[in-house]
Amino acid sequence: MVGEHKLEFQSVQKDIKVFYNALLEALNAHDEIDKLKIFRIYRDVRFSKNKLPYKTHFSGSYHRVKPRLRGGYHVQIKPNNESFIATGFWDPAPADLMRIRKEFEMDDSEIRDIINDKTFKTTWGGGFVGDEVKTAPRGFNKEDKAIDLIKKKQYIFIKKYTDAEVLDSNFINEVSSAFKIIRPYFDYMSDVLTTDLNGVSLIED
Repeated sequence: MVGEHKLEFQSVQKDIKVFYNALLEALNAHDEIDKLKIFRIYRDVRFSKNKLPYKTHFSGSYHRVKPRLRGGYHVQIKPNNESFIATGFWDPAPADLMRIRKEFEMDDSEIRDIINDKTFKTTWGGGFVGDEVKTAPRGFNKEDKAIDLIKKKQYIFIKKYTDAEVLDSNFINEVSSAFKIIRPYFDYMSDVLTTDLNGVSLIED
């Protein structure tokens, strides 16, 4: 398909790169991003039942400066009202996942205050999305008052957009503002993941 419509694809791809780079500039006005990755349109079909060679969307991710800052941003642009932005922790390393769970086990009040904030909820919804274990991870009590948080394997927030919203001239500013609202969550998680359970920094000077 791309071969048959190469010039059309290249034109759209050029516009997409302009968009992602403009958003990078907007994000760096209120955060510290060290890397933008725009994903290729080619699909890896080796282990997939879907053998279509091309994706039907564009997507890109923004990586915050590590090790001091944690978390990342993701933007998918897809027709038929299937565009979305996502942020959080898609695939935490085992040590990071354990550290997050232990933090919630000790005290879940701060994270709940963050995600239940009125502005936060209006923008990002009522809570985390993503995979979770059925009852409790090994070593944790299934009756723990924070078990709804502890059993998560991913700590993600997703916000969907219509085609009309994506095509609006203010879309970049809207996305940047939504990502800015996530910052209290990222500040909290960055603090958790760069310290041990006693609050001692794990970052070497």
